[in-house]
Amino acid sequence: QLQVVESGGGLVQTGGSLRLSCAASGFTFTGTSYAVGWFRQAPGKEREGVSCLNSSGGRTNYADSVKGRFTIYRDNAKNTVYLQMSNLKPEDTAIYYCAVFYRSELGALCLRKEAYRYWGQGTQVTVSS
Repeated sequence: QLQVVESGGGLVQTGGSLRLSCAASGFTFTGTSYAVGWFRQAPGKEREGVSCLNSSGGRTNYADSVKGRFTIYRDNAKNTVYLQMSNLKPEDTAIYYCAVFYRSELGALCLRKEAYRYWGQGTQVTVSS
């Protein structure tokens, strides 16, 4: 059974940084095709795609709102995908979720939440002004 667990959220001041982790169990990043996405949901808003990567060459996508500030990357040895968030803003405050799609890549669709079947429980990120 594939499981996804996020960690690394917390409270940070404007301009600060956090690194979120997405650890997957039940499958490995090596030897299979997959996509991993980071999404966020603020109170009263829909869940939106933040960043994602595909297994082939680590192709990545970012929402316009986080380009230049967030970086997604993977560590195959730890079976973990990270989201490094820098220059955080109050509008980045949300619950951040990690999602996994495996046995195939999603390409440019990897920011679409409807494509994913496996989700973590989320981790809260709060940016104070």
